[in-house]
Amino acid sequence: MTGPLDPPVGTGGDHAAPDALPVAEFAFPGPLRDRLVAAILDGSKTSTTSTLVEYGIEDEPLPELGARQVLIDSAGQPVAIIETTAVQVVRLADVDVRHARDEGEGHDSVAGWRAAHEAFRTSPDMRGYLNDPTFSVTDDTPVVLERLRVVELLPGEQPRA
Repeated sequence: MTGPLDPPVGTGGDHAAPDALPVAEFAFPGPLRDRLVAAILDGSKTSTTSTLVEYGIEDEPLPELGARQVLIDSAGQPVAIIETTAVQVVRLADVDVRHARDEGEGHDSVAGWRAAHEAFRTSPDMRGYLNDPTFSVTDDTPVVLERLRVVELLPGEQPRA
C-alpha cells in the first residue's frame, strides 16, 4: 500500500471541490479528534474502525472504495481530502494486528487496540450519540474496517512529519 500522501499532494486536479464532498469526522471534537487528524495528516493513521450501528444512526451507506471525503478538525475546518482504499465488515473479534497498528494510535497488539476502542465505544459521549445508555460491544459486534489515504491537503495545511 502506498503512503497516505501518495500520489503527490497538491491543490489542483480533476476531483470534486471540497464543499461538494461529504465530511469525515473522527471521534468527537476535542483532543482525541485532534490526535487522530494529526495522525492521518502525518501518515501514521491509514485505517479506522466504526461499529456498523453507527451507520444506522446516521442513515449513511457504508463507505465505498474510491469514495472521497473532506477531513475536518475539531474546529470544523477542512484540512484534507481523504479517499477510501478498502472496506470490510467483520466481527470485532476478527480485527487483526495489522489493522490495529495502522490506526496510528500506538497499539502494537489487538488487545490494546480493543481495550481503547471498547472504552471509546462505551463512553458517555458515544452512548449519548447512540441514544443507548447501556451500549457495549462483544466479540460478535459487527465493525466496519476502512483503509484510507490523504489525496490532498487543503489550503493552510502542510504535511506533518
